[in-house]
Order: sequence, then C-alpha cells, then structure tokens
Amino acid sequence: MELTLSGMREGSRARIVHVGSTGALRRRLLEMGLQKGTEIYVEKYAPLKDPVELIVKGYHISLRVEEAHHITVELIE
Repeated sequence: MELTLSGMREGSRARIVHVGSTGALRRRLLEMGLQKGTEIYVEKYAPLKDPVELIVKGYHISLRVEEAHHITVELIE
C-alpha cells in the first residue's frame, strides 16, 4: 500500500518509493538520505503534528509535514 510520508502513523516502518518535488528541496531530501529504497521509521510527531521525527539509516532527522508530503512510501509490515 502506497501513501505519502506525511500520512504515516508513529511507530510505522516504510520504504521510500519516490521522492517528489524539484530544485533545492529535492536535493536537500536526497542529501539527508531520503532516497528510493531507503527504509524509514516514524519515531514521533511534535505535539501539533509538525514536524515529524524519522529514523533513517540509524540517525534521527526532522521534517516538516509539508516536506514529508512530497515523499511516497510503501508500508513494511
């Protein structure tokens, strides 16, 4: 099942299918390790649901929900 990263729940695991967007935002996401095939874990959301904290390749990153909306993922069960 495919959905956007911004639609995932806390404690979910997924694999990146596609990184959308263009220009500087796309380059920044790719430089942070958010590349096709990478496994991610949603650690937690901030109290107002923005930003979201992820674990990618063993390190923690935070993304705004607006940025996470550009990343398509498939859930890992």
